[in-house]
Amino acid sequence: MRQFLQKHKWRILGIGLGALAGYLYWYYIGCTSGTCPIQSNWHTSTLYGALMGYLFSDLKKKKQPKEDHGKV
Repeated sequence: MRQFLQKHKWRILGIGLGALAGYLYWYYIGCTSGTCPIQSNWHTSTLYGALMGYLFSDLKKKKQPKEDHGKV
């Protein structure tokens, strides 16, 4: 379990912070009329924030150099 957490710490942190940001966005700014598909419900706003946090944290991932298989 510890090895998994070490390997995916940035993704887990990004998901957690994104979910928190999505919930806080719904709480303070959200759409009260119900016509906004993402902001009108805290469930969707939190999930959307978690998705954005995951995608943003994936940018931190280092690129692996491509191997040259003897092509000239």
